[in-house]
Amino acid sequence: MKYPPFCDIIMLGVTSEDEIEVKKISNLLYNFFKEKILKENAKILLYKPVPSPIEKIKNKYRWRIIIKCKFENDIIMLVNDALNEFSKMKKKDSSKVFIDLNPNNML
Repeated sequence: MKYPPFCDIIMLGVTSEDEIEVKKISNLLYNFFKEKILKENAKILLYKPVPSPIEKIKNKYRWRIIIKCKFENDIIMLVNDALNEFSKMKKKDSSKVFIDLNPNNML
């Protein structure tokens, strides 16, 4: 099943006040990571974006993308590079992207 301690979980979260925007940004981020993983031939399991279990908090919609892998330096570099490249190409909007490594709570 690939759960800690046998692998690491990286949760990419996207929040926005606009429901359509959060879906769009989540899908863009997923496709961006998918291409990056295929190009680098990284040993990463990437799951499609889905709404968080608690989908809306304080008028902000929340979606997440889960990544399973063994967290090593090459994976750290790949995730950092991908997030930096994505933030440069993404236009300024109300959405925010955050990352959580081996989250204690998946809510």
